[in-house]
Amino acid sequence: MSIFVDKESKVIVQGITGGQGRFYALRNRDYGTQVVGGVNPRKAGEDVEGIPVFGSVKEAREATGATVSMILVPAGGAPPAILEAAEAGMELIICLTEGIPAHDEAYFYNKVTRDYPMSRILGPNCPGLVTVGECNIGFIPAEVAVPGSVGIVSRSGTLTYQALAELGEKGIGVSTCVGIGGDPVPGTSFIDCLEAFQADPATKAVIMFGEIGGTAEEEAAEFIATKMDKPVAAYVAGVTAPPGKKMGHAGAIVSGGKGTAQGKMDALREAGVQIGLNPTEVGDLMADIVTKL
Repeated sequence: MSIFVDKESKVIVQGITGGQGRFYALRNRDYGTQVVGGVNPRKAGEDVEGIPVFGSVKEAREATGATVSMILVPAGGAPPAILEAAEAGMELIICLTEGIPAHDEAYFYNKVTRDYPMSRILGPNCPGLVTVGECNIGFIPAEVAVPGSVGIVSRSGTLTYQALAELGEKGIGVSTCVGIGGDPVPGTSFIDCLEAFQADPATKAVIMFGEIGGTAEEEAAEFIATKMDKPVAAYVAGVTAPPGKKMGHAGAIVSGGKGTAQGKMDALREAGVQIGLNPTEVGDLMADIVTKL
């Protein structure tokens, strides 16, 4: 079992003929992901190392049966690409593109949520997700992971990669790892992922990586306290971040005394989450949790 994607998932890539789109489409395919098509209106009828290119998402879906789209286009083209994917009926839309204005993110999130409720957006500005051993969509170096029963959800791409590597070194397997991205308007939240992990019988425990800014971690803490019975370990990045300064992600900013790492850690700890003071310590905490399952 897994959440969101598995070995049966068929994926198209919007932006497959660009440098990044081509590189990650082929890398994901090499992992075993069913990358069945790409989209570029100007290059329809061509192919990228055997992956056919279509003129629209609708054409790609009709020809391939794909239900997942990975978007790797410049920021200006990402909002219409997301809406095109939703209009075509794609069930999961993974937008890796960074630099999209928050106003645009709010617009397409609200429109997709209202008009295309069967479509889920992951991202934007996220590393993607991997169901280990089955399907990898995006940037995550899944080769360092082994399949197992720990779910991972993270706002930070880099911490996601470190967690996969450290758990793999300890022989601890991962079910699905989801990078939700750190922008102010994520299409998929911590709670969305935690709810899915709670419902997944193959996931026995969860690691959560948060960071300063916003209230997503506090909201997740309330969900964990009231709706989850699976153990959760967490790390929140940004303990030493100065207030009012953006730290890498557009959403990683402490303002008005809210969104601090300490406040998030306190809320999670009160919800019964085991808190690590660094990513390695979270791996050690999860290793201990797994031995007791």
